[in-house]
Amino acid sequence: MDTSEIMTRLRVKYANEKEYLQAVQEVLETIEDVYNRHPEFEEARIIERLVEPDRIFTFKVTWVDDNGDIQTNTGYRVQFNSAIGPYKGGLRFHPSVNLSILKFLGFEQIFKNALTTLPMGGGKGGSDFNPKGKSDAEIMRFCQAFMLELWRNIGPDTDVPAGDVGVGGREIGYLFGMYKKLAREHTGVLTGKGMTWGGSLIRPEATGFGAVYFVQHMLHLQGKDIKGRNVAISGFGNVAWGAATKATQLGAHVIAISGPDGVIYNPEGMNDEKLAYMLELRSSNNDVVAPFAEKFPDAVFYPGKKAWSIKCDIAMPCAYQNELTGEDAAELLANGTWCCAEVSNMGCTPEAIAAFQKARILFAPGKAVNAGGVATSGLEMTQNAMHISWSAEEVDRKLHEIMSNIHKSCVQYGTQPDGYVNYLKGANVAGFMKVATAMLEQGVI
Repeated sequence: MDTSEIMTRLRVKYANEKEYLQAVQEVLETIEDVYNRHPEFEEARIIERLVEPDRIFTFKVTWVDDNGDIQTNTGYRVQFNSAIGPYKGGLRFHPSVNLSILKFLGFEQIFKNALTTLPMGGGKGGSDFNPKGKSDAEIMRFCQAFMLELWRNIGPDTDVPAGDVGVGGREIGYLFGMYKKLAREHTGVLTGKGMTWGGSLIRPEATGFGAVYFVQHMLHLQGKDIKGRNVAISGFGNVAWGAATKATQLGAHVIAISGPDGVIYNPEGMNDEKLAYMLELRSSNNDVVAPFAEKFPDAVFYPGKKAWSIKCDIAMPCAYQNELTGEDAAELLANGTWCCAEVSNMGCTPEAIAAFQKARILFAPGKAVNAGGVATSGLEMTQNAMHISWSAEEVDRKLHEIMSNIHKSCVQYGTQPDGYVNYLKGANVAGFMKVATAMLEQGVI
């Protein structure tokens, strides 16, 4: 495999899909030497087949707002690779959604799902619909219109969507209700469902919880612990809330949370009241954190600043792709940060990753760190298929075991001769080897 040759072809073919190209390049650069030790992969053109989605659905979503005006959005579902199981990946409702972002997310999902060891392929979907400022009734009508177009192409053993940015428990409920009406069956076709109709305990917390478990394993390997460490987190949705909750439970001090309007410096760390208010801010549909400082006098709001401007030991980006830049990385390193764990998908730019690895600090990619969310979705699928419900303790135990195994795989494939663990390479190689082997054994399809 010649990475530069493949990337040249893809840049010509998909010139405007920068996020997708970035995700592919990151994986290819890290697996190239391993791939080239397997001539059977090259003979079967595994990479050429892997970088192209199996299929893409694009559709019009027309709905009526509260004023009686007709609105139209674009919906997507990218079914990327099903070598190890049905397509699995979230739905994102956000104005920035386009095919490049969904292809990058779907491509990442292939390897993330493989790392969990659960039988799930990679997929992603969503719409440029903006839930911000919309009423519950408008969101319900949009979700119903969206599912009216999508439902024939998904199913519990075909493609199992979940939530993502802009799609939480409310949206999953509306989507599932419409699917159930159209398909006339009650199955585990969506994950992130409500607890009274097939959902799994601790699913809302799972991505954040799993991320902290992964960080804890990274630290333990270095003879360190998260207790007493200062943690900076971006975002204040379910993922950030889950990470802040578990980090606080394990004795860390979450001293920074951020939104598009700025960052909250929270020197005394989080408590139950503050964690509950994070959820209240999320459910308000307003992407701002400034009210946090108004409610809690010990917190200070810095408008226009990022979480990475706050001196911390551990940085955990939990918001969007490429949110932590090379400049942010330089600021973190200057302030003494010695661990960065991506919780958002591709949360760091290539420049930031290069800076962290050059400085030899602990760095791990989102496909490993945030895999706890889709892992628990996989556990929800299992419970649905078996028509049972596990306790929160059972789900949490399985989640912890999965994150431990993901960490072991990253260390196995990513440990360099000098002992430094390249978690980025380890995650990509571990995920790739499983998917590539499955593709090879299933023939040219």
